Amino acid sequence: MELHEALYSTRAMRRVAPDPIPTTVQARILDAAVRAPSGGNAQAWRFLLVDDPGVKGRLGPLYREAMAALWTTVYAPRVAAAEADPGSAESRSFVRMRRSSQWLADNFEQVPLFLFGFARHDPTGGSIFPAVWSAMLAARAEGVGGALTAVLGIAHRDAVADVLGVPAGEGWHMACCVSFGYPTGTWGVAPRTPAHEVAYRNTWGEPVGFEVPAPLWPAAGAAYTPTDVAGAGR
Repeated sequence: MELHEALYSTRAMRRVAPDPIPTTVQARILDAAVRAPSGGNAQAWRFLLVDDPGVKGRLGPLYREAMAALWTTVYAPRVAAAEADPGSAESRSFVRMRRSSQWLADNFEQVPLFLFGFARHDPTGGSIFPAVWSAMLAARAEGVGGALTAVLGIAHRDAVADVLGVPAGEGWHMACCVSFGYPTGTWGVAPRTPAHEVAYRNTWGEPVGFEVPAPLWPAAGAAYTPTDVAGAGR
C-alpha cells in the first residue's frame, strides 16, 4: 500500500466483524510496530494481546462503565451542544462518533483482538505511540481496522492491571488500548479540522503561514502549492 494512502485512510474503525484475526497477520502487525523509533532504542514499553473470551468478559463491563462516565463528564458539553443543534455538521459528526464508540462498548466482548500498550521510565508518556501508530498502519495494510482509546487506563488502571496480570511494583502503566478487527464499514479519509487551524509557527497563536483547505491526498496534492511566508519551509 502506498504510504500516503495508509496515512490518510487509517481512521478509527470501531465497528468490526467477530471474525478472528489469523496469528500470521497479528505477527506482521506486531513486528511492524516494534520497528518504530524510540528514545535510545530503549523500547521502554510492552504490548499485551488479548483475544481470550474470559479476559474480554472481565474487561467489557469496565469499559462500558468508563464510557458511560465519559459521556456525562468530559463529553457532556458536546452532548448538550449536539442535542441543542442536531442539524449542524458538527453535531452530526459527533453523533456518528458517539454511536460508533458506544457500539464498541456494547460489543466489547465480540471484538476479536485488543492490543494493550504499557510504558515505564517515560515521564512524557509518549514513547510508545510511534509503535502504536505503526501497528495501526500495518493493520490497515492487512485490511484490519483499529481504534485507539485510553479510557480504560484512565478510569480503571488498577483493575485492568489486575485482570491482565501486570506485575505490581515494576513501574508499568497502561498507556492505551487498540481494538482490532475486520471493519464492517468502508475506509476513507476522515474529516478533520484543517492543518492550518490547529498549528502555529514560532509563537503560540501565530499563523503557520499556509492553508490546506482540503485533504492533499489523493487528488489535490499534485496541484497544491502552499502560500509561503518569510522563513516558512526552510
